[in-house]
Amino acid sequence: MPSELYIAARAFAAGAHAAIGQTRKYTGRPYVEHPIAVAEIVLNIGCSEEVAAAALLHDVVEDTAVTPDIVQAAFGLRVRELVEEVTDVSRPEDGNRTRRKAMDRAHLAKASPEGQTIKLADMIDNSRSIARHDPDFARVYMREKQALLEVLTQGDDRLLHHARSIVSAYFAEFPAE
Repeated sequence: MPSELYIAARAFAAGAHAAIGQTRKYTGRPYVEHPIAVAEIVLNIGCSEEVAAAALLHDVVEDTAVTPDIVQAAFGLRVRELVEEVTDVSRPEDGNRTRRKAMDRAHLAKASPEGQTIKLADMIDNSRSIARHDPDFARVYMREKQALLEVLTQGDDRLLHHARSIVSAYFAEFPAE
């Protein structure tokens, strides 16, 4: 049975993403389906309710008008810290995609094991969708994830292994040209 924290974070994430009309890029389904999938992944490996709440909220600061202060007021300091650990720090004005992804990777390298675990779950869920729906972008995305896996070594070992196997399987099927 989901905790009160989980239920509140799920409702909050659904409301924040719906408030801006955000949907999943390839399916048009409600965006909250992605954070729910990420939260389910972390719950399935035994993470705490705070980690699951942060997984549900992992995109609200990056994608909506929600601020870290709002996350903290509603869900506490630890959830805020985890959300901030997995929120991209780069902005479009920081340069090209390669430079921005390097900045975000350096930020994630400093994340706690729990933060890195959330990011691994995020990557696992996103990889399924991108590889299936956008083969052209998938090559770029998987190269970025391959580099990201170099710094997510403090995350859950099972998720790290799973993420590595997704990337390896992708490149086995679509070798670099």
